[in-house]
Amino acid sequence: MKKVRFFGRWSTILAIICVVYAILVFAAPNQYYQTILTLVCVWGVLGLSWNILSGYSGLVSFGHAAYFGLGAYTVVLGVVNFGITPWIGIPIAGVVGAAAGLLIGIPTFKLRGHYFGLSTLAYPLALLYIFEWLGYQEVAMPMQRESPIAFMQFDDYRVYAFIGLAFLVVTIVISRMIEASRFGMSLLAIKQNELAAEAAGIETRKWKLRAIAISGAIAGAIGGFYAVILLVVTPLSVFGMTTSAQALIVTLFGGVGTFWGPVIGAAILIPLSNTLDAQLGHIIPGIQGVVFGVAIVLIILLAPEGIFWKIRDLLQPRRFSPDTDTSASAVVAMTADAGRFPERPDTVAGPVMLEVRNISKSFGGLKAVQDVSFTVPQGSVIGIIGPNGAGKTTLFNLLNGFNSPTGGEVIFDGENIVGLQPSAICKRGIGRTFQVVRPFARLSILQNVLVGAYVGAENDEIALRHAHEALAMVGLDADSERIAGGLPSKDQRLMELARALAGKPKLLLLDEILAGLGSTEVNEVIRVVRKLSEAGLTIVIIEHTMQAMLRLADHFIVLDHGALLTQGRPKDVMRQSSVIEAYLGKRWRERA
Repeated sequence: MKKVRFFGRWSTILAIICVVYAILVFAAPNQYYQTILTLVCVWGVLGLSWNILSGYSGLVSFGHAAYFGLGAYTVVLGVVNFGITPWIGIPIAGVVGAAAGLLIGIPTFKLRGHYFGLSTLAYPLALLYIFEWLGYQEVAMPMQRESPIAFMQFDDYRVYAFIGLAFLVVTIVISRMIEASRFGMSLLAIKQNELAAEAAGIETRKWKLRAIAISGAIAGAIGGFYAVILLVVTPLSVFGMTTSAQALIVTLFGGVGTFWGPVIGAAILIPLSNTLDAQLGHIIPGIQGVVFGVAIVLIILLAPEGIFWKIRDLLQPRRFSPDTDTSASAVVAMTADAGRFPERPDTVAGPVMLEVRNISKSFGGLKAVQDVSFTVPQGSVIGIIGPNGAGKTTLFNLLNGFNSPTGGEVIFDGENIVGLQPSAICKRGIGRTFQVVRPFARLSILQNVLVGAYVGAENDEIALRHAHEALAMVGLDADSERIAGGLPSKDQRLMELARALAGKPKLLLLDEILAGLGSTEVNEVIRVVRKLSEAGLTIVIIEHTMQAMLRLADHFIVLDHGALLTQGRPKDVMRQSSVIEAYLGKRWRERA
């Protein structure tokens, strides 16, 4: 079983970067170029702080200037009003940034998508006007003649460059720790599919609040250091749109969702923009903005995910690994036993695991589910069938918390779970797959399944073991390192099934797990589901392929127009005229 190593090739690359940076600092001809090198670290750190929130979780922030500016003013006002040294003021600025992140995140995380991004614009703009109104239009850092080092004032600007490098290295290490942990994996899952992350047991709001607090802390601390370099702080210089834009652009340019991205972006764009400004600023005013504008246009056209991912994809060898045995003998064997699944038992006598009592759901005037009641005995396989629009998927969404019912109860293991979040329901033992597969496309198969394993594991080692066990159950263990985004339909279905199994559920909800599969693939997936049932797992399944359902289920629940039409043993339900008329059609009657 492979474990993630914290120190590896990345740490060697980081050491080389530090050596090259030190050589450049000593080779810099004057204070101006030493300051540029310091600013590379400053904007690299701010980009990394943005990346911890937006790069990993996908919640695009246009307001990181809020934390940066609060940190800057914390340090400069601490020196001016209280004589607090920046060596202490910068950590305080980090605390202020973290607190601001939480205060902003608590209300703002109620919004999703572009609404979240647009709302973040308001915070730095509001702070800009507040600080101007308070009379802090221009606050200068006082010179300290007696103890300059204690107040971080050096004649040799190379010292600032090395302090900036220390900031950058520490932030990279923090980013790497996040990226290689349950924290980072959870954020990446939220980014790529928040609904699937919730269904896998990830408490998305909790992880997002942690991310914005850490992100705000780093931005606040580096803002405090920037105030020391800047010497004179104005609201526009630290709260202005340019500040947030530069953090976002250096990350987008270098690569979102990796700690190398902001470093690459800052190393290229900051020296280029500042050098051009020094050489051509008197001819083309605002050329720095032109550089950032051109950079973002080029990256959108040529490498939408950033330089890092573009290069990695070009260098990544293409692996062609067949997902099934396609030899002639294998196909013949699978076809031969396609209809030889043993009959399900006539009765399932286990204790009731799930009881649905008069559950209803209305969307405005549409009654999607109407007073549906049924029980799910432990160890059973319950099939939910009905025509399109009958309310099957809506019923599933009610069972695992994606929709709140307008009436009724869902009793699982003796507890009414109505009103609980999907992550909380998953923790209680209900796993789920989706009608439309929801892979975390940039993650490997193993990482996808590992996300689901966290909910039932005390630590990462146990989660990794559960993930491998789940992959072995569905037959994907040998291909665990393949990237999920390029998998064929059958493997994506099995991977999502493994992700649900990795959380060790008591009850598994399968929403059209056979959709889009060929006949041979259907037989293989049926075989996997039957093995899970034989191992004692309780399953509720929605499926349109009636022949497959007859092989899988020992009890049918039939819905029509959101209401319970009938339920019972499959062979009995299939003979009922009401079911034939509402769902199966006349051809089924003729065939029967």
